[in-house]
Amino acid sequence: MQNLFNGIAITGSGSAVPQTCLTNENLTQIVDTSDEWITTRTGIKERKIALAPESLTSLATAASQQALAAAGITAADINLILLATSTPDDLFGTACRVQNELGAIKAVAFDLTAACSGFVFGLVTAAQYIKTGVYENVLLIGADILSRWVDWEDRGSCVLFGDGAGAVVIQANKSDRLLGFTLKSDGTQNQYLNLNYKGTTQELNSSEIQVTQGKFHPITMNGREVYRFAVQKVPEVIDKTLFTAHLQAEDIDWLILHQANQRIINAVAERLEIPQHKVISNVANYGNTSAASIPLALDEAVRQGKIQCDDIIAISGFGAGLSWGAAIFKWGR
Repeated sequence: MQNLFNGIAITGSGSAVPQTCLTNENLTQIVDTSDEWITTRTGIKERKIALAPESLTSLATAASQQALAAAGITAADINLILLATSTPDDLFGTACRVQNELGAIKAVAFDLTAACSGFVFGLVTAAQYIKTGVYENVLLIGADILSRWVDWEDRGSCVLFGDGAGAVVIQANKSDRLLGFTLKSDGTQNQYLNLNYKGTTQELNSSEIQVTQGKFHPITMNGREVYRFAVQKVPEVIDKTLFTAHLQAEDIDWLILHQANQRIINAVAERLEIPQHKVISNVANYGNTSAASIPLALDEAVRQGKIQCDDIIAISGFGAGLSWGAAIFKWGR
């Protein structure tokens, strides 16, 4: 299928979170911590945790259904499904499961892994498929269940993460509503945030060949280095994207950063001289939901009536890889 337009518009959003809430007070019964310690360092008060039968598939599907309804199209209209996640239900990929649940029978579906930058990377990827005329309607989902991979004895990291999903519909449009973007990666800092494979050696029967089998370590993070990286690199990448879009910081109506830590959000906004009333944050209620955090915050702001058609929105994701990126777009058609 080839579309007649070479621009894109984000035309609908949706989100879904698990039913179970894990508060800071709950965490004091698990590790040596306190509500004050967590709140002052992160801004997080609670997070949502997925319990069976909830899954990445179910959360992603629910968020997608909302986004499709908001965009006024059906699953049958979707040509491509991109699922940005680092915590799939199936290591071979979960996007096809979502495709099946939605009944999006015409859609190509695949996973995209870029950790907390996943939604931004996914948005740029979706835009290329539309701008080159390959597809007209793309469903982009950011979803993660990080609670599966948390070390609940590590008080420095277990307080940070929560689960959730957010989705947007991106469609071909006469005018291009994606005003600019910048993507970055630096593998030399990969060791600062990991979810690493841990293998054990197994000797094959009647053979000298040894293979490795195993599982993954829980999340490990050097919080000090990640914080330092974020407060330096995120303002830089947003500045570069503003330059590309021929905009100034004061032209931004809303700033939505990856919801990792309120201190990071505040520091970035301050460096860019963006006032707090333009900064959207829900990290207090959900914690760090990785690829889900930006679309989750976006959808809440849309449904609360904050974000209106033609508002200029700057988003930036950053995290494991290390990877980071920014995009600026106008909301709606």
